[in-house]
Amino acid sequence: MEKKNRILVFGGTGYIGKNIVKASVSLGHPTLVYTRPLNSQTCPSKTQLCNDFNSMGVTLVQGELEHDQILKVIKQVDIVICVLAYPQVMEQLKIIDAIKVAGNIKRFLPSDFGVEEDRINPLPPFQAFLDKKRNIRREIEAAGIPYTFVSANCFGAYFVNYLLRPYEKRDKIAVYGNGESKAVLNYEEDIAMYTIKVANDPRTCNRIVIYRPSKNIISQNELISLWEQKCGQNFRKDFVTEEEIVKQSETLPHPENIPVSILHSVFVRGDLMAFEIGEEDLEASELYPDYNYTSIHQLLDIFLVNPPAPASAAFQ
Repeated sequence: MEKKNRILVFGGTGYIGKNIVKASVSLGHPTLVYTRPLNSQTCPSKTQLCNDFNSMGVTLVQGELEHDQILKVIKQVDIVICVLAYPQVMEQLKIIDAIKVAGNIKRFLPSDFGVEEDRINPLPPFQAFLDKKRNIRREIEAAGIPYTFVSANCFGAYFVNYLLRPYEKRDKIAVYGNGESKAVLNYEEDIAMYTIKVANDPRTCNRIVIYRPSKNIISQNELISLWEQKCGQNFRKDFVTEEEIVKQSETLPHPENIPVSILHSVFVRGDLMAFEIGEEDLEASELYPDYNYTSIHQLLDIFLVNPPAPASAAFQ
């Protein structure tokens, strides 16, 4: 049997990171997670997750984001996947430097996992957010590091929670803009599986892969209608105008102005669907047609039967 690539994940205890770690293990890859040292001040849920990783055979490497420590572990692996949260985006420069020195990495996937940042121009707070990610992409390209850039669009379970608030007893749902713009809601477990697949796929080397499966393209109005059918309840729509959202993006303090700018980009302007998938583009569900991803219909069924816990923050 072909030897499986060894995969190192930075940010593996985070919201999407833990799914990527589990996907890596499930696909048979020796998997390492680089994490800050655990101590008595560590959040109990993170400690439990690390214990779960250990029981799955994951190798936990505890350390700080310092060159010598990073370099030592990078020399032991084949693929590096970074899912550090937004405040740590520029810390990836240290990882890039270590990868250049190590010289052994077959593929690096930086912390993208949201919109296709090279193709949109959102409101200034979100633009500043994306500029940092664009800078990381350009540094990787300039360094000649083999890469795959991932545009995973929206984290499905997170945004179903955010948009529909299924945990709250309510008779109305907020709608941003007119509710007609199309977004792409992908289940987090599928995002993770696609990510491990593209990280190991020769076809995706030095390419951008967009996760835009056809069954997960949906507007807010369509999502609400579908949820009404499934839960047997009708909701009043509380429309938040584009003008209100733009004003909030201009008046809220940083970083509170970033999420509203993301909502404007995704659900008002429809930036996720503002460009066509061309012949030169790679789309995940077309690359892996045999993988049965979770449709938005199926995701809502999960919420009806066994709803995932709400996430405190998952804007990637």
